[in-house]
Amino acid sequence: MPRVSATALVSGWAADMLLGDPRRWHPVAGFGRAAEAVEAAVYAPSRRRGAAYAGALVGLAGLAAELVTRSLRLPRSLALAAVAWLALGGRSLVREARRIALYVERGELAPARSALPALVGRDTTRLEADAICRAAVESVAENTSDAVVGTLVWGALAGPGGVAAHRAANTLDAMVGNRSARYREFGWAAARLDDLISWPAARAGTALTALCSPLVGGTPRRTWSVVVRDGRAHPSPNAGPMEAAFAGALGVRLGGSLAYGGRAEERPLLGAEGRVPEAADIDRAARLSLAVGAVAAGACAVLARVIA
Repeated sequence: MPRVSATALVSGWAADMLLGDPRRWHPVAGFGRAAEAVEAAVYAPSRRRGAAYAGALVGLAGLAAELVTRSLRLPRSLALAAVAWLALGGRSLVREARRIALYVERGELAPARSALPALVGRDTTRLEADAICRAAVESVAENTSDAVVGTLVWGALAGPGGVAAHRAANTLDAMVGNRSARYREFGWAAARLDDLISWPAARAGTALTALCSPLVGGTPRRTWSVVVRDGRAHPSPNAGPMEAAFAGALGVRLGGSLAYGGRAEERPLLGAEGRVPEAADIDRAARLSLAVGAVAAGACAVLARVIA
């Protein structure tokens, strides 16, 4: 594999911070539409069918990114910077989180509930202010790993193909990885594949969250204590450590009751000694996410240089 440029990752991250997501023709959205069409053609309530679906789409996404960037005869560093920019979602994540925080601060819960599905997959129509704030903080934590750190880590490890495969796995997990009646079997493989691909980013993101915690009034020691004590209790092996790290860094309590598709769940508490999140904590989570992304860009640039 051609070597990865360290500056490409920093450039891609900087482009995301400056420009955000492209308004039209976003490749992640295009992949989602293609995945929906393929699902309609091949769906069956079968783990074997779901595994073939997830494996083929993730593999094709990674292969397509490599072939397209090479066929364009772009310098490797420019190709990786462009793919990283298209895959990163740090600016959009922070923008949506802060929009929800502003609604809650104004007491405008109806628009806050309407905006929340841009970040979360849970039911939002009946959430009160504290539950809206908790959902937003939890989503910022999880997506800092998925939409920021993971892109940078896989860019450093495997270039454009690694970035595309990682985002494809994230997208399929969001689409079919839930435990609804339709996807309990078919989506099992997509969820497990995303768990596997996202594992390195979640651990790196957790460590970086602890490192950056003083920027939002936390301490690395308190952050790690919550991660060690509570992170494994979460049903997701990757969202759990990240959400626990944010709970510890921000001094808030996450987890508790929520619902997906009308099905109630009771999540374990993360940072049980913390207070209930408020609108200001969404802003603090956004600042922490930005800091983690900035440090991750530098750290992954160093990793890329070491590997090269």
